[in-house]
Amino acid sequence: MAQKIKSDIVERNIRLTGKIMEYMIDHPRIFDVLPDDFELVILPEDDPEISQFNLELLNKLGRRSKPIVFARIRAQARTIKPSIFVPVAA
Repeated sequence: MAQKIKSDIVERNIRLTGKIMEYMIDHPRIFDVLPDDFELVILPEDDPEISQFNLELLNKLGRRSKPIVFARIRAQARTIKPSIFVPVAA
């Protein structure tokens, strides 16, 4: 059962990743403000299960040498307009 749930999360995550990539391709100027080499973490505001899953993946697999870019989105929205931000260390 846990495997089924996990595969469902992965499928939903892949769909969201595709939507984010489409948005970035349609709005290439966004790359002007993003680091050259970064890790993207998708945090859907309306899907806490995926948000938690992605934060756990970041904790497990993230490389400390790469900047992290967070994309907050509404997973259920017809069109994706993410809020993309890079946390700045103090």
